[in-house]
Amino acid sequence: MRYGFVIDQRKCIGCHACTVACKEENQVPLGAFRTWVKAVERGRYPHTRRFFAVLRCNHCDAAPCVTICPTVALHRRPDGIVDLDGARCIGCKACLQACPYDALYIDPATRTAAKCHYCAHRVELGLAPACVVVCPEQAIVAGDLDDPTSEIARLVATQPVQVRKPEQGTRPKVFYLGADAAALTPALQAPVAHYAWAERPAEELSLVGLLASLPPSAAGEAALARPVYDAPHARRPWGWQVGTYLWTKSIAAGALLVAAAGVLLGRAGGALAALGAPALALAFLAVTVALLVADLKRPARFYFLLLRPNPRSWLVLGAWVLIAYGGLAAGWLVAGLGGAGPALGALAVPTLLAAAAAAGYSACLFAQAEGRDFWQSPLLLPHLLAAAVVAGAAALLLVEAAGRGDAGVLADLGAALAAGLVALGGLLAAELGARPASVDAARAARLLTDGAWRARFWGGVVMGGVLAPLGLLALGLGGLGPAPTVVAAALALAGLWLWEDLWVRAGQAIPLS
Repeated sequence: MRYGFVIDQRKCIGCHACTVACKEENQVPLGAFRTWVKAVERGRYPHTRRFFAVLRCNHCDAAPCVTICPTVALHRRPDGIVDLDGARCIGCKACLQACPYDALYIDPATRTAAKCHYCAHRVELGLAPACVVVCPEQAIVAGDLDDPTSEIARLVATQPVQVRKPEQGTRPKVFYLGADAAALTPALQAPVAHYAWAERPAEELSLVGLLASLPPSAAGEAALARPVYDAPHARRPWGWQVGTYLWTKSIAAGALLVAAAGVLLGRAGGALAALGAPALALAFLAVTVALLVADLKRPARFYFLLLRPNPRSWLVLGAWVLIAYGGLAAGWLVAGLGGAGPALGALAVPTLLAAAAAAGYSACLFAQAEGRDFWQSPLLLPHLLAAAVVAGAAALLLVEAAGRGDAGVLADLGAALAAGLVALGGLLAAELGARPASVDAARAARLLTDGAWRARFWGGVVMGGVLAPLGLLALGLGGLGPAPTVVAAALALAGLWLWEDLWVRAGQAIPLS
């Protein structure tokens, strides 16, 4: 049994009865929508035509929101309905990033995720979903896709239906009959600041401004339609906390990554490697965890990650990695305090591996955020590892400069920082210069290189965070003293934070519906 929908857009009159019935049946709060009607127009006056599209959760057979949900709050029932248990939800908003269809929202009353659940409480009583009952044109057909005698199965088998974003591989179960492709595909719609019968929220207007900043070839020159009505949606579920978390985690992981590599290479660095590195790692690890918990809509439930885990979610696996890394960092600090030099040698390899895992697991997490094409780059893992080397070497360099100021240690850290910056610069060039995997990924990249954020990217990230530090490091290593090296470390850390923030913002700047 697999419940699904067929929406016959040839019959839909855009009356919004389905939206109203859904809100009343499920007590959906003001400003949030589980099903909504989008209207777009094509052509130029007086030769224009309007098209409607009824949008909602697609109850995918391979639902990415179910995979990424860390507490199994989202689950696929035996009847194919993708349902959500609000009592298990911690409000991490990962499901909003994983869904390619913009189907989830955070309920302002419960502060947990919510979405269309196929009116499961009605289906269990043998009743049709509320939207089906209320539709005056019978444009919404619900039923079992696996039952060949059902109306929905016959329609899917005999009519030219289409689904939204089939390239995502989610196997959606909302099929459209007679829908205009431009109404279902945001990339084919031009960014507009005004609707015919509604005002766009300020957050959406800022997004429109970002997209309008792109050159015509990327901003909408090929657009086939312009939206004239849509429901409001949260456009940036993850804010500054997530970009900062990537930065603090780079320092936390990089500090012992560099120190462990130094021990293995026979360049331990004395007290800095034995005490400074683990102390730095534990301090920034604590800040990282605090940022992650603070970003939850239900932070008091953070322990659900450990007590009610979904082992397929990289939010859970990442938490386990951070716990293991924190344990090794604590052991390293204890060994350093006890003056047990040989113990550091024994801890070097497992700590190096754990530090690399702590730095790199976010690549797997963002890969599970399948709704954001820009985050699906195969270069993300090496990029995170290079960022950890840069952050760890720069942070340790600043600590050493503020303390003993040993010239040999500063030179070693400067060399490590330079190597990390070269790798980071090369990965930036490869990531943004390669052929994008999708139109959405290309538009997000161009927001950085050609759009509203180009000054911050080229001036702050490339020049201020990579090229200028490399030049200063060359001066410092050339015999001009520690000052250029210290400035280079500070600039590298600032540029890295700016990049992480812009990268998180750009991935969320492209509309999903």
